[in-house]
Amino acid sequence: MSDLDRLGDRIDVLEARLTFQDVTIETLNNTITAQWQKIDALTRQIAQLREQLAETHAADSEQEPPPHY
Repeated sequence: MSDLDRLGDRIDVLEARLTFQDVTIETLNNTITAQWQKIDALTRQIAQLREQLAETHAADSEQEPPPHY
């Protein structure tokens, strides 16, 4: 096998690795993007629940205690 053939084989191997890495990076990017979207949705949901809790707590504190207190 000549040096040119070996060099061609090495280039083929490197191209295959690069293609695999590109696919892996794209998959990881999609996964991270989906996770951030989920995190953002959960963060908004927590903020809404905090607001609801604060409103409920404020409404409860405005009520007069029962007469037996």
